[in-house]
Amino acid sequence: MRSVAAVVALVACLHAGAWAIWQSQSSAPNVSGPLTSVSYSPFEGHPEEGNRPTTEQIRNDLKVLSPYTRAIRTYSATGGAELVPPVANEFGLKVAVGAWLDGDTKRNEREIKSVVDLYRKNRNINAIVVGNEAIYRADFKKKTETVDGATVTRDLSEKEQVGELIRYIQQVKREVGGNVPVTTGEIYSTWLNHPELASAVDFIAVHILPYWEGFSAGETVDLAINNYYKLREAFPGKRIVIAEFGWPSAGYNRRAAEPGREIQAMLLRDFVARAEALGIDYNIIEAFDQPWKTFEGSVGAYWGMFDAARQPKFAWTGPVYDPAFVTLAVVAVVASLVVSLPILFVTGATLLQALTLAVFANIVGAWTGVVWDYWSGHYFVMGQAIALGVGVLLMIPLVVIALWKIDEIAQVLFGRGPQRLVRPGTKAPEGFAPKVSIHVPAYYEQPEMLKATLDSVARLDYPNFECVVAINNTTDPAYTDPIEAHCRLLGDRFKFLNLQNVKGFKAGALRIAMQHTAPDAEIIGLIDADYTVTPDWLKDLVPAFADPQVGLVQAPQDHRDGEKTPLSQIMNGEYAGFFDIGMVQRNEVDAIVTHGTMCLIRRAAMDDAGGWSSDTICEDTDLGLTIYEQGWRALYTNRRYGHGLLPDTFEAFKKQRHRWAYGGFQIAKKHWRRFLPGMSNLTAAQRREFLLGWVNWMGAESLGVVVAMLNLLWVPVVAFVGIAIPDKVLTIPILAASIVSILHFTTLYRSRVKIGPLQATGAMLAAMAMQWTVAKAVGTGLIKDHLPFVVTAKGGKTKKRVSFPAFDEAVFGTLLLIGAFTVWVTNHESVREVNLFAIVLVVQSLPFLSAVALAGLEGSPLNDFATWRSLQARTAELLGLAPRRPAAVRRAEPAMTSDKAVEPAQ
Repeated sequence: MRSVAAVVALVACLHAGAWAIWQSQSSAPNVSGPLTSVSYSPFEGHPEEGNRPTTEQIRNDLKVLSPYTRAIRTYSATGGAELVPPVANEFGLKVAVGAWLDGDTKRNEREIKSVVDLYRKNRNINAIVVGNEAIYRADFKKKTETVDGATVTRDLSEKEQVGELIRYIQQVKREVGGNVPVTTGEIYSTWLNHPELASAVDFIAVHILPYWEGFSAGETVDLAINNYYKLREAFPGKRIVIAEFGWPSAGYNRRAAEPGREIQAMLLRDFVARAEALGIDYNIIEAFDQPWKTFEGSVGAYWGMFDAARQPKFAWTGPVYDPAFVTLAVVAVVASLVVSLPILFVTGATLLQALTLAVFANIVGAWTGVVWDYWSGHYFVMGQAIALGVGVLLMIPLVVIALWKIDEIAQVLFGRGPQRLVRPGTKAPEGFAPKVSIHVPAYYEQPEMLKATLDSVARLDYPNFECVVAINNTTDPAYTDPIEAHCRLLGDRFKFLNLQNVKGFKAGALRIAMQHTAPDAEIIGLIDADYTVTPDWLKDLVPAFADPQVGLVQAPQDHRDGEKTPLSQIMNGEYAGFFDIGMVQRNEVDAIVTHGTMCLIRRAAMDDAGGWSSDTICEDTDLGLTIYEQGWRALYTNRRYGHGLLPDTFEAFKKQRHRWAYGGFQIAKKHWRRFLPGMSNLTAAQRREFLLGWVNWMGAESLGVVVAMLNLLWVPVVAFVGIAIPDKVLTIPILAASIVSILHFTTLYRSRVKIGPLQATGAMLAAMAMQWTVAKAVGTGLIKDHLPFVVTAKGGKTKKRVSFPAFDEAVFGTLLLIGAFTVWVTNHESVREVNLFAIVLVVQSLPFLSAVALAGLEGSPLNDFATWRSLQARTAELLGLAPRRPAAVRRAEPAMTSDKAVEPAQ
């Protein structure tokens, strides 16, 4: 405990040290005097939506701003902005008052009238700016005229639009009589392209905002100064003012332009210092953040020197640093310690195991800090706040699942190894051989397959057992008569039951089998109709029941046709992972999943649990959990004592997984109250393991599909609207969780499952391919309490398929790839978050495409080992690694078959 606590503390200290090293301080020229001018907007909401500032609000703003500047610039003369000049005069501030112009002629006239009135009433107005980037935005493009009595709207050329703007400028100049300079605000290229506009104004007011052009921070100040001098060369003798220069403190990158608080501070201080040294007139945009400017994209709200709470974002002298960084670091480290607390309670944790868990706990803590920083450092309208909140809520189970997988990796790679597995050769007390009643339920099973199962039971090396064969609701004598005759042939130990009109599916048949069980049978064994058992099954596992607390002993499933085709090999490898990894780890905390076949149950434990229930379609798992809830213990062995048959097809494989997932969801709904404190005999470890198991399996797959669908719906918004781009705080966890899943699969398969890398890769694809199937089962479980029991087609039962078994997955996978391509090709500004979003869409398509690949493999020549051997031989010949063989020899090569089964790594 102390050593584990020391590891946790050490990692937390290293984490804190990393933040300390990462914290940067930059140098920039000091600016000690007031600025020449700063843009000021008095609006706290969009003026078009009726937001109107008050005199008191403006006074409070200018009280904050006045120590930092000698003058301000406004952009409108109506809607409340007309209140600014007289209040500015109270603080000795000059005002370059603006008249907002757009396509609304009547509004333009009101603005012109108001700006002239303001000049006449306020002696502190030192300039009038008529229009703001009206040519750049093409505000005058549409012009409505009356021609021959008809109203006609036509598009104006840019030169004609400049003419319209000049007429407004000339109107204002006439009104003010040349007593105050009049200009308009336009971008650099507009002034160069239209010298007639420069001739019409008293001075050039140029806007230089390199962020919008995608220039890096290192190029920005030089660009502004160079453009200023180019304009001086183009218009010698003309006064030139850089009427807008600024940089956003937050938002997304635009090509090489990176927003940020430190970057903003450094650029503004550098620009002001150089401009004043060169005698350049300038105006900084802007005074305060404007959270309502969502129409300017992700950065629109963040151009202020002060935040929306009127707090300065940076100092104009001294080192440049982000004042929010310390809070971010503290939140990250504290969150890391909270996430690390469960490590202290891991029983028998090794130092490497604790170190692995602590490192990843601190990674989660760092992410938590970044989420906090994003939340506290950004402005959100209601919809954005809800979207972020929902996104973070969806990420929480994803993070929990990732941590659970890391925990399992640490246990397997660095833990003390399995301690509770039932090992072969366990000795029972002298004379301990309780009677075992083996139950074999069957429904329209192939007679020869079932006979093989019964023959294997007859060969059991155990002195005291019986076998009850319960064929239910099978009306065709071709399926029942041969089995009845075979039971007579095998002797009195074998009881044949031909059950009709059985209610409750498989569980109903097993309840009737219990009624025909020998009274002195103490242990009930269960095997599926396709399973052949090894002679030592009972001899090796029954001794475990000498412990009176053991209520159940489970052996793994395996398959004797696992090498029939490449697809069957892939499916068998996927099954093996659960039995050699998941079940072994769950067994360490006595929380295994009962999966029916190859299971031995103490009769007393079954009676305590109420017997077989038809409440769910996974009656075996339901019964196993109920036995746990009654306080019984269970044991597991990863040695194979029986081998069955795989599902006939990929479609049957999916249907089986759907039944398991739907049944699992039924079990979760049935048992959740028993997980509450005091409601059952489950231990804390058992509760945790079952809950995390459900979340990891059903929750992860369902969440993956839900998030993929939400992202798919969001593609048009990102690609064509360009707003509400999912931030990296939401996209990176998805990518990280995917990496953790791959790491979990590869490391644990390599450690525990004795199969080759190609088969393991196929098994991973098969596991991924079940995402849609499991999610659909969970979705069905949310709206339907019961579904009919569907028997998995095995032993050649399946008819030829008439439709593609992964059609839904093909549709979703294709749509996700199209979505990824769409957002990538429309990302003209190379916004990093958009590219991350595209990558996420590709990653989310992989489970769907895995299902498509396996379904396609099934019906292709590649689903034949002979094809692969032929390809290998041909490749070797082409590469000169093997001599050429006659074609006839290659055609005559027999197909490979094998009954080899997967064995666990011991």
